[in-house]
Amino acid sequence: MNNDHLRDYYEDLNISPNADSETIDRVFRLLAKRYHPDNQVTGNTDAFNRISTAYKVLADIEKRASYDARYEALKAKKWKAAEPAASAKSYQNDELLRKRILSILYVERRNDAVSSAVGLWRIEQLTGLPEKILEFHVWYMKEKGWIQRTDTGGYAITVAGVDAVEEGEIILSEDRLLPDPESLTDTIRETTKTNKFNARSHWLIPNPF
Repeated sequence: MNNDHLRDYYEDLNISPNADSETIDRVFRLLAKRYHPDNQVTGNTDAFNRISTAYKVLADIEKRASYDARYEALKAKKWKAAEPAASAKSYQNDELLRKRILSILYVERRNDAVSSAVGLWRIEQLTGLPEKILEFHVWYMKEKGWIQRTDTGGYAITVAGVDAVEEGEIILSEDRLLPDPESLTDTIRETTKTNKFNARSHWLIPNPF
């Protein structure tokens, strides 16, 4: 298997790479019940096959050890190049990063209001930042009541989080796809400029009535 294209079994099961065997079993049973083809409401053959493949590897001690070796090597390779720039950017834009994470969870909730959840490792991939930076922001948003931990170990946005997204004017694309970091930054910057312009115009343009 090519390490550069390693399937993320932890993300497939929506669990942390530090999850113990009991957690793996519990989450798999929960997801298997949801996605089993015999389930007339939420059955999904592709999803069921995906989590079954992941479980066969992660539930086996030897197979998991072999997989983890490749998984950690790939992770280290990715963050070795990306972490310095990402870290500097995150410290300068903490508020923007939290809005980015909330927008990810907002989209997920819109797509599946009942059972939405995004694993921390998926958030890593979408934000381009390592776990040790994201942990602080996840903690902060949990304490604020914006996000919550789900039964599967992922994170989901709360009602308070949805309000925070909308009050913060996070602009999502028309088709509800996740915006990339650069476009999100540009959108927020342009929104700020527009709001300031409108505020100035309100005072500079006389009321004709």
